[in-house]
Amino acid sequence: MIDRLKKDLERLRDEKKAVDLARFFKTGKGEYGEGDVFLGIIVPKQRIVAKKYQNMSLKETAELLSSKVHEHRLTALFILVLKYKKSDVRGKEEIKDVYLKNFRYVNNWDLVDLSAPRILGSYLLDKDRSLLYKLAKSRNIWERRIAVLSTSMFIYHNQFEEALEISEMLLGDEHDLIHKAVGWMLREIGKRDMKAEEKFLDNHYKKMPRTMLRYAIEKFPEPKRKHYLAK
Repeated sequence: MIDRLKKDLERLRDEKKAVDLARFFKTGKGEYGEGDVFLGIIVPKQRIVAKKYQNMSLKETAELLSSKVHEHRLTALFILVLKYKKSDVRGKEEIKDVYLKNFRYVNNWDLVDLSAPRILGSYLLDKDRSLLYKLAKSRNIWERRIAVLSTSMFIYHNQFEEALEISEMLLGDEHDLIHKAVGWMLREIGKRDMKAEEKFLDNHYKKMPRTMLRYAIEKFPEPKRKHYLAK
């Protein structure tokens, strides 16, 4: 089945788009996506392929996830998400284990953002969340981003504690992609509880990286935005 899936993706290859995506996802030497290979396939088309092959075995899905080709990995993650939604408790446990064992292949921001909330975040919704604090301390940027993005599922259920605590842990992070992720989660909290976000900002906005702060206050009224930006 995996060979048929790869052939289906190959038929969708777009060389011009591949060049654009390689540039967009920073695949140059020394950049965060260095060495990643693109076929040039847009996300909606990958979702269609994933749906077609959602009954692929977990073993083959894990094999696809280990590919050097970006679209192979993202399609594999879409398959895992589809499987997770339909699985029973035991099945969800197995999918979570596959995800954790293959973290090293979830190695760009789109791969993280489109999988972490729906797999790890969903799995931990009613469980101990200490793993996320461990990931937030990782030297690996993608593991730190997984920690942040997983909390979006908690935020959706009006549970803010982990998102706020992990955001505080990452205030001093040096990477722009973490600044954006933290700011995004703070903004999501504000959509549901403005007082909770403002309390966090009042305690930390003076030392927050500018990008993180701008993302967090993006939806604020202009006078309030100016207040926080005038640090």
